This record gives sequence, structure tokens and C-alpha cells, in this order.
Amino acid sequence: MLVEHTLFFVFLAYRYLRLIVNVVAFLLLRPISVPENPLLTSKDVTVVVPSLALDQDRDEFKETVHGILATNPFEVILVTIDENVGPIKLMVKSMATTKVRVLSVSQPNKRRQMVRAIPEIRTSITIFADDDVKWPKTLLPWMLAPLEDEAYGGVGTNQRLRRAVKPSLSQRVWGFLGAMYLLRRNFDCAACSYMDGGLPCLSGRTVAYRTKILSDTAFTDGFTHEEWNSEYQLNADDDNFITRWLVSHGYKIAFQYHREAEVETTLEDNPKFLKQCLRWSRSNWRSNITSMFIERHIWRQQPWSTYAVHLTTLTHWALLWDIGLLIYCSKESCVFWPVLALMGISKWIKFVGHFLRHPVDVLLLPVSFTLCLTPNGGIDGIPLPSPDIPGIYPSVDLLLTKYDSAQTAWGSRDGADANDAYRMIHLTQTGHEPILETKTSHLTFPWPPLREQFHYGKHIGYGAIHPSLNPPRVPRDHPEKPETICLILLGDE
Repeated sequence: MLVEHTLFFVFLAYRYLRLIVNVVAFLLLRPISVPENPLLTSKDVTVVVPSLALDQDRDEFKETVHGILATNPFEVILVTIDENVGPIKLMVKSMATTKVRVLSVSQPNKRRQMVRAIPEIRTSITIFADDDVKWPKTLLPWMLAPLEDEAYGGVGTNQRLRRAVKPSLSQRVWGFLGAMYLLRRNFDCAACSYMDGGLPCLSGRTVAYRTKILSDTAFTDGFTHEEWNSEYQLNADDDNFITRWLVSHGYKIAFQYHREAEVETTLEDNPKFLKQCLRWSRSNWRSNITSMFIERHIWRQQPWSTYAVHLTTLTHWALLWDIGLLIYCSKESCVFWPVLALMGISKWIKFVGHFLRHPVDVLLLPVSFTLCLTPNGGIDGIPLPSPDIPGIYPSVDLLLTKYDSAQTAWGSRDGADANDAYRMIHLTQTGHEPILETKTSHLTFPWPPLREQFHYGKHIGYGAIHPSLNPPRVPRDHPEKPETICLILLGDE
């Protein structure tokens, strides 16, 4: 009996200790204040916005750029794809500004778009922003405040869902679920930041870095040669990589949780939201496994975040935990009701601030329970149902994600998956250097004609000189003409 009691309290503590501690940490966190006489100003900031900017998104994109310009940065660099350069330049021309430049790459891939812009940056601070965010005018001073200390390498901010205007009932429901995801993420980032300076990930929606970190050739090489499972070259999960890079190189990370540093963003307000959840789940699975078992810096530098965030990748089987605890509690009436109350409180405690701001959303809280999008489900704070079977418990999807982690498709944005093959490229070992191998033998080549045929064993390869497809070796005196040889294996000889 003593053993049973001991195991029960160990499991209960493991399950809910992080919630209790994180609530206290969240309440205690204070952002790094803006100094009276800052060394860094908006003139030290270049904002890079990778974008597809399809026709249907153009108005939203223009609003995003307007909002960024209102904060008065030194420059804004928009990086799109070649075919969209004309329309984007026309959009910029209509804005009557000289602070915006337009660059391009051949295929839509965020890492390649980011790398294309980095050699062009002339300021000490770089901010990456998504093309659907809305910035407050007060944002930059709060993002720059931590970077006054050279020990800090990156800064993230809290995020809030931009509420739809006159939404339908369906949009309101999906929007509520998206808002809950962002709220939980804010909560986890703020709590972990207070505890040990860690956080799940510096979100690429809006994030600041020291330019010297990004322009380091070692960073560029690692950023453009990341591998997953020693089997694939990974070109997705850019924000996870940079977060881990900061940790592995000893930089501190700040999370500015403040209303004046709050960025509004959009998420899908339809069933495509489930595909977004699946994409986030895959990304966090890959990154957390890498952090814990490949790089391993977090165990020493961020012990609380490792327990509260990263270990949930392996142990967050919420349904099994709760059922097991309740079965045991049913035998002990003195603890059953307190444990049941704790489980209930855990479902809404992180969202109190949102319900105070939007009281009407309390009516939608049962929706998250119905779909099993509970605050305790998913990976790394992501409330995640199955994309195919609405209502399946998040723990089941965690297992599906494990076996689906080599997938990188967005599935939720038009045009985003046209070149998905480049996000996860199979590596075929030939005895020397790994050779890039596409996931399919049926490809269309949007780049210029292939220049030369290569033979590697039984494989036929074709080389092409093209910017940004592989890590560009960019001459500093000619950054506008990065040229690298890429190798695409098409099949057997």
C-alpha cells in the first residue's frame, strides 16, 4: 500500500507540479524595462519579411508592411519568390516609401528567403516577421531593451490572435481554438523564461536577433545544412533551429511579455487550423528530440524548461495520466475530489486573462473539451487534435506525429507546398559526402536549364547553378549573385 501511495503522489506531482510552478512564475515575470537613454534605437533595426504574398493575401501583407514602417526601422526587406517580384514592387511603389527593398528566391522556402536577406543587412539588429502580423507602434523599444545587454542574442514577444470582424459561428469557434493556442504559448514562454531563461521556441512570427549571429558563416552553414535523423536535410523549422543555436552558443534569450510588445497575428479560422496544429507538432517533435538527445545543452542550462516543455514530447500522454490518477483516486475518496478539482482548474487557469478581456468567449470553453483541445494536450503546449478524426485525444496524435516527423507540408496555406520537397531532402550516403536526393522522381524544374549530368554509382544526377536552392556561398562583394551547385538525383541509370 505504501508503494502504491508513493507512486500515486510521484505521478501526481510529475503531472501537475509544472502547472502550479508555472502559474506562480507567470505571475512573477516582469519584462526587461525600456531604458531612459537606450543605446539601441529603431535606426539599428532591419526588418526582414519572408513572404509568398499571393493575390488574395496582398491587402493583409500591405497592412503588415505599413504597421512595421510605423515603428520607424532603418529598413524593411521583403523576400518573396521570383514570380511575385513585379506585383510586390508595385505594392511598395504605391506606399511611397524609400525604406523597403524587395529581394527574391526561386522557390518558396523560408530558410532560403532568410538567408537571401542576411548579407544585405546593414544594422546591428535583425527582426524577422511574418507577413500577416500587426505590430503596435511601441514594439521596437521593448524588443531592443534586452539587447542592450550583450549577453542576450534573441528576443521574443507575446502574441495575440487578431479577432475576425463579424465572424460566422464556425469562424468564431475555430478562432477561439487558435486564440487558446497562442495564450497557452504565451503562458509557457513567460513561465519558463522566469524560471531559467528558457522557452519552447522563439516564434518566427516576430523575433529579434543580433545580426552578427546570423551573419556568422558557421551559423549560415548550420542553418542551411541541418539534418533530421541523419537521413534528411531539413529546410523547415527555421525558428526552432535558431533558438537552439542561441542556447548552444551561450546566448541568453528574453521574452518580453507586455501589452506594448504584443503582436497580433492570424491563424486559420476553419478546419485547416488542424493542419496547422499538425505542422507545429511535427516541428516541435523534431526540435525537442534534437535538443534533448543530440545537442543536450538544455539539461544543464535550462533544467526547468527541459522538464516543463521538452520532456512532454515523450511523457505527455494526458489521457492515460488522468485516467490512471482518477482510477486510483476512486479508491480513496479523500483525494478524489481535490484531484478532480485540480484537473478541472488546469483546463482554464491559463486563459483567465483572455476571458477577462473577452468575457463572451467563456461560452466557447466547452468546445475545447468537446474536441479534446485541452490545455494539457498536444506537444510543447500545442492543443492538437488528429487532423483526420476530429475529437481524437491529443496523446494519440502525439504518437502519429512521431511516425510522421519526416513530413513538412503546411497543408493550410495556398501555394506554400508547391515546393515541399525542398523542406525535407533525403540524404543518400555514397561513401563520401552526402548527396541530395529528392523524395520523388517526378519533378518540374522551375529554375534555368540543368547544366551538366553527373553519374554516382547507379544514379543519374543533374547539376544546376541556381541561387538559394542550396546554401549559397555568397561573395561579400557580390551579394546579389549567390551561386551554388545543387545536385538533384532523379533515379537509376
